[in-house]
Amino acid sequence: MSAVLAAVALSLVSAVAYAAAAVAQERLASRSPGSGTLRLLGSGAWWCSVGLNAAAALLHVVALKYGPLTVVQPLGALTLVAAVPMGARLAGRRVNAVEWQGTALTLLGLCAILVAASGPAPDEVLSVPEALAVAGATTALIGVLSRPGARPGLRHAGASGVASGVASALTQTVTVAATDRSGPLLSVQVVGVALLVAAFAAGGLLLSQTAYRGGLGGPLAVVTLANPLAAAVIGLSLLGERLQGGPAGVLLALAGGGLASWGVVLLSRAKPADGPAAAPVDDDHPVAAVLALGPGSAAAEPALVPRPHDPGHLTTATR
Repeated sequence: MSAVLAAVALSLVSAVAYAAAAVAQERLASRSPGSGTLRLLGSGAWWCSVGLNAAAALLHVVALKYGPLTVVQPLGALTLVAAVPMGARLAGRRVNAVEWQGTALTLLGLCAILVAASGPAPDEVLSVPEALAVAGATTALIGVLSRPGARPGLRHAGASGVASGVASALTQTVTVAATDRSGPLLSVQVVGVALLVAAFAAGGLLLSQTAYRGGLGGPLAVVTLANPLAAAVIGLSLLGERLQGGPAGVLLALAGGGLASWGVVLLSRAKPADGPAAAPVDDDHPVAAVLALGPGSAAAEPALVPRPHDPGHLTTATR
């Protein structure tokens, strides 16, 4: 199996784990919209979602070892694609026509991006000054997006996506540098950038938890789009990654990005019929309670439909 195919396979499994974590986070946020960080730390469901995110992140790290950012990060859009059937199953309903259309467009767009972005395994890494500059610019952007104001769910989701995308770019630097036998395993570059990865990964997780208080669809769509965009900017501008095929490859990647973005928007705007009443969630058995897929465990509202009473809810668009 080639390096790129290995990266794609790992990214697919990672996306499914991230989708399960997102559904778990949204259900937890919908039950306790005012919960603070300390209360979340005492919730079994919260730690279930953290475990799913950790497993997905580990798979993502390995994928970044074998594939460039411009290949691995766009596959994160499959998180929303995977969340659609999960949410439908939890709500005891079928996936509707709009959701199938969004899924098809997203997959078609991702295929176009993969054709244009396929390249060798990464070998360039960010220097310490470059990593610090990226971290500073990202922190400033997150601060702007996190300010109080209109549409807090979508803005926090954008901040979460940027933080996660930058964390992935920095993770690739740590992974490649740590496995390069020409230098020490625990160099200043590896340790310093690893600390930045931990900070941005934790920040992205907490920001997404805040964003999901307004529902799953819109915020998850914004996270899904912001994440690969942030990583691609770093990969193309600082890591020497290039699109294949010259101008034609650029056009193909842009067309694929447009199709995938529209598919994600359709998935986030789909409004299925109401499902059966909710079953109570038991924190003593978080995996069964949060991710139970039997029809009897349907949520009070479909997992992918933002709640209309939230002032941060966007009913007609996701950005």
